[in-house]
Amino acid sequence: MLTGKQRSYLKSIANGLKPITQIGKSGITDAFLEQLDLALNSREIVKVTILETSLLETKETANEVAQKVRAEFVQAIGNKFVIYRKNHENPKIELPKR
Repeated sequence: MLTGKQRSYLKSIANGLKPITQIGKSGITDAFLEQLDLALNSREIVKVTILETSLLETKETANEVAQKVRAEFVQAIGNKFVIYRKNHENPKIELPKR
């Protein structure tokens, strides 16, 4: 579980990121989850775009995706959301202490 300070730090990192994947009209597919899992392993923090054709609610979708890939929901703005998962073998992001 992320603290407020950690979440704020991750938001500041995410501010400069471009979305690397998107959810389309087919919704949350296994292929999407596999791609996201690989991205989280290599980057730890990922920004995702939800296309308008999907008709999904951003925050609900973000929480569902985070749960399925065992990650933490960071933020949702408009049709984009950010999730984070620490890579225990090769961490790239050092979170502030609680």
